[in-house]
Amino acid sequence: MKNDLATLKRHLLTGTSHMLPFIVAGGVLLALSVMLNGKGAQPEGVFLTGIWDMGIAGFTLFVPVLGGYIAYSIADRPALAPGMIGAYLANANGTGFLGAIIVGFLAGYIVNQLKRIPLSNKFKAVSTYFILPIGGTFIVSAIVIWGIGQPIAALMEALNGWLSGMGDASKVALGTVLGGMTAFDMGGPVNKVATLFAQTQVFDHPELMGGVGVAICVPPLGMFLATLLSKSRYTDEEREAGRAAGLMGLIGITEGAIPFAANDPLRVIPSIVAGGIVGNVIAFQMGVLNHAPWGGWIVLPVVDGRIGYIIATVAGAATTALIINILKKPIDQRTEEKEEELDNSDELVLEFD
Repeated sequence: MKNDLATLKRHLLTGTSHMLPFIVAGGVLLALSVMLNGKGAQPEGVFLTGIWDMGIAGFTLFVPVLGGYIAYSIADRPALAPGMIGAYLANANGTGFLGAIIVGFLAGYIVNQLKRIPLSNKFKAVSTYFILPIGGTFIVSAIVIWGIGQPIAALMEALNGWLSGMGDASKVALGTVLGGMTAFDMGGPVNKVATLFAQTQVFDHPELMGGVGVAICVPPLGMFLATLLSKSRYTDEEREAGRAAGLMGLIGITEGAIPFAANDPLRVIPSIVAGGIVGNVIAFQMGVLNHAPWGGWIVLPVVDGRIGYIIATVAGAATTALIINILKKPIDQRTEEKEEELDNSDELVLEFD
């Protein structure tokens, strides 16, 4: 079981390592355009709009890259097209990076099964670049388009209706739901439902964006803080990603936390959800009003109750950082445990022999 989990993690790490440059490049360019615009929203003008479009391109590409390279790790080059195309289609249906991970594994294992089909030598020569990519892409895409697309769309519609019905709920209850949803998948479908709910009511109920604006930036800021507080728990690459996440968090780009969540979802996602809830609830309780349909500290000029907004952000980020660093063991300790497991497995093999 442990060996199977280690294999799954290796495939996942292959996908996230190839995805990371797209996240960082896209996020920093988006952050730069919003920061230069100075209004906490999508910029206007040819130059800033161009930078914004560059950043959007990075965020558009990272989802198929993630799915494609997970599939590549499992089944080599023939799985690249099925993984990337399938992840792209899944994201178009609103599944976000979580859907890309699922589709990446699905594509890899489907292509591996297709490799087992006996072929003559004549067809084997073209299978890598023709038969396997086409067959794998068709099967994976069919599952996405005709299998999971409609259920996901129906689920998102149901979630939106549920949130609308919670409009009169208590501040703690509504803040818990909105904060948890905003942080959960970092720009994915659940996040989009929560943020869109607040954004569409920003003029009549700016208190909703007051909390959601905090929850948007808590995941990347929390992971940035975590890498600062406990360097022994993170690789050099993760600490570098943490610095980029800190910048993206300040500008209101929650996707900055995705590399961490993709590498270690079972620890990171609960941690950022807890932080998002804490930040959102505190902002609601302190009566913060955010008059921009955006998050992060870039919107501070249009926030009423700026001190409360800052306190809520720091509290949420600190919650995320403390929880993840409690759950995550230092790298040296994890390495020692892995070596012990390998030694034990070697001993079992020798005994069997």
